[in-house]
Order: sequence, then C-alpha cells, then structure tokens
Amino acid sequence: MPATPADPAAPELVWYASYGSNMTPSRFAYYVAGGVPPNGSRANPGCRDRTPPRDRRAVWLNGGVYFALTSRMWGGGLALLDPALPGAVPAHAYLLTAGQFGDVAAQEMYRSPGADLDLGAALREGRDVRGEGRYETLVHCGRLDGWPVLTLTAHWSRNDVEVAAPAAAYLELIGGGLRGVHGWPAERVAAYLARRPGAQGAWTAGEVAALLSG
Repeated sequence: MPATPADPAAPELVWYASYGSNMTPSRFAYYVAGGVPPNGSRANPGCRDRTPPRDRRAVWLNGGVYFALTSRMWGGGLALLDPALPGAVPAHAYLLTAGQFGDVAAQEMYRSPGADLDLGAALREGRDVRGEGRYETLVHCGRLDGWPVLTLTAHWSRNDVEVAAPAAAYLELIGGGLRGVHGWPAERVAAYLARRPGAQGAWTAGEVAALLSG
C-alpha cells in the first residue's frame, strides 16, 4: 500500500464509504467495472481504472440515514445521509484510487466519468457541495489507515425534504450489505431499516425481514 502522501489535499488513495445499495460488493462492482446490475434500469459506465478495490472495511459514520426523492434506478426513496442528525450510521468503505473515486462520484451524480475530483475543499472544510442534486455533496468522515474516508449525500438536511418509502429491491440490497459487511442477523437489519424515516410507516420490520429471507 502506498505511503500517505506529503500533500494531504491530494491523496493517492481514498476510502469511499457507502451507506446505501453500494454496501453490497456485487452491486458496487458495477460502478467500477460498468454494466447493468440485476433489477437495475440503467447501465453504469464504470471507472477508467477497473481494478477492484484494494481493501474494504465495515465502518460507522456520524449522522442518520433517511429515504427521500425517487431513485432513477430502483424507484422509491433514496438513502441519504444527514451528518447533523444524532447517532451513527453503519457503512461499507472501499479503498480506491483518487481517480476511481472521482469516477464513482461522477456516476452517482449522473455525470460522465473521466476527470479527477479536487478533494481539497472537502478535506479542509469537511464537506464540498459540487451541485444542487442528490449525491452531489462530498462529506469527509475522518481517516482510516491514514487515508481519508469520503461519502456522498445531498446538500440539504433531513428536515428540508419530504421522505419517501424505498422500493423492495433497494431495501433488499441495503439489507444484504448490512448482513454481509457488519454481520448483523436479519432481525437487526430489518429493525434498523424499518425505523429509517421514509421506511417507517411504509415497511414493518417483519416485512423487511421477509425480503431478506427471500
């Protein structure tokens, strides 16, 4: 593994932390290698460098997750992070090159990959609003093994947007990621997801557990 660079604003490697469907490695692989994921509605162009992540870890992020807007891939609400909410969020971090992270971020922002991101503002200020849409804000969540941990969310807070119920296939992916990465039993996963704003009142823990067992 490369040594941490002298310039902390231009790291060679970055941990991309996912708290949504990309927690499942098989789903995230489409952001790296490209293609249409099972049950998906659009193709991911993939990264310029299609090398798999160098490492991956179960991590926790400050804040809370809620579901809002409408996913163009799955239908139903999207998982979004509000770092200002109390609590901690289970996530899955992938160790990527800075170039790969830029390409993953571009795909999440519905832009064409191919350009590296300037991470300086996010690393200095803790966040960098790159656009007005979903997943267009970079959030610096700390460091792991000397490399920065970054995630993507919207620039608004939980109280600024109406919540929306997530689709079954989307919940199943997120739940599979939690089980595989954090080792949670299905009952704990179901209880966690059913309590998220947007899912709460639309999905019971029993219904989410049934998705996972199916």
